[in-house]
Amino acid sequence: MTKEANALKEYIFTSESVTEGHPDKMADQISDAILDYIIERDTSAHVACETLVSNGFCIIAGELKTTTYAPMQDIARKVVQEIGYTDATYGFDYRSAAVLNAVGEQSPDISQGVDQEGGEIGAGDQGLMFGYACRETDVLMPLPIYLAHRLTQRLAEVRKEGIIPYLRPDGKAQISIKYIGDKPVFVDTVVVSTQHAPDISQEKIHEDVINEVIKYVIPAKLMSDKTIFHINPTGKFVIGGPQGDAGLTGRKIIVDTYGGSCPHGGGAFSGKDPTKVDRSAAYACRHVAKNLVAAGACDKVTLQIAYAIGVVQPVSIMVDTHNTAKVQEKKIEACVKELFDLSPKGIIKSLNLLRPIFRKTATYGHFGREDEDFTWEKTDRVEDIKNYLKI
Repeated sequence: MTKEANALKEYIFTSESVTEGHPDKMADQISDAILDYIIERDTSAHVACETLVSNGFCIIAGELKTTTYAPMQDIARKVVQEIGYTDATYGFDYRSAAVLNAVGEQSPDISQGVDQEGGEIGAGDQGLMFGYACRETDVLMPLPIYLAHRLTQRLAEVRKEGIIPYLRPDGKAQISIKYIGDKPVFVDTVVVSTQHAPDISQEKIHEDVINEVIKYVIPAKLMSDKTIFHINPTGKFVIGGPQGDAGLTGRKIIVDTYGGSCPHGGGAFSGKDPTKVDRSAAYACRHVAKNLVAAGACDKVTLQIAYAIGVVQPVSIMVDTHNTAKVQEKKIEACVKELFDLSPKGIIKSLNLLRPIFRKTATYGHFGREDEDFTWEKTDRVEDIKNYLKI
């Protein structure tokens, strides 16, 4: 499609987010809390932790190579408590839920490919990862996923602060944005589904969610008299959390990344230590993409990197600027290869990933967050890129 035709194209794009009390996100947080506990005590550990939550129980599985002991049952219960499942009437209670530990030892066949002579680190698996950045928001994220995350964060905030005290932990939000060309124009539709106490009317929920959540988050300039609101569109939402649906680590990978605005390699993040390139290389891709856009090399970029298990360097690097590049894409690709060490060891070192920072990534997106620990969000290579590209 030509630039002229694309400038006239009209469409609606949708992204979603879920709250920290959604079953899949509960599983992600438990997996990452276990990772944080281990990596704080053993930075050479290899962790691949998977969690399943369902009606009244939690199963922790996966494989480890570590010198430390992690009290997994205690960690899981603490996460569930902090999320807000503190009463049996919510359908799940951190005190009474069964927690089963089925974690095993990492296969030596995998370990030998990761830990190599001379301290080098091979990729923990084969795979492809994507990074993305664009100018739709100040944090260089797509607007739909950015707003969807803000809505679910606000749902948790009004629940925990007692602003809407009858809300319960499970919830989802979805935003549909009208675009003309590459420019977001207004919010077409907002969908919010939130778990609640049984004695609250849907009219009350509708009023409170619109006033205290939606209008609090979405700027008035993006709203229209045509904007449609769907609040708990199925009716009541009393049964939620693991009582209503099972949750699994890694089942919200599009929520975790860019809301569908760019491709996804398929690998999940939570519960994986940084030698797993599913996680660390996806962070590196975001770091590269954000710095390219922040430097003015392009207005939008998708970056793909691929790895082979046990191999140190990526097997491929691809840059797509969506016809927004200020210099030739080949030069931008050469810039990426020259300035960024995308080996697993290089990523871990440059982004300082051997720290217990991962549980907080497991809710409200891994990208577009203004947090000092999210090193992949720093635009610290802008001057290097400008100098290389002479822009």
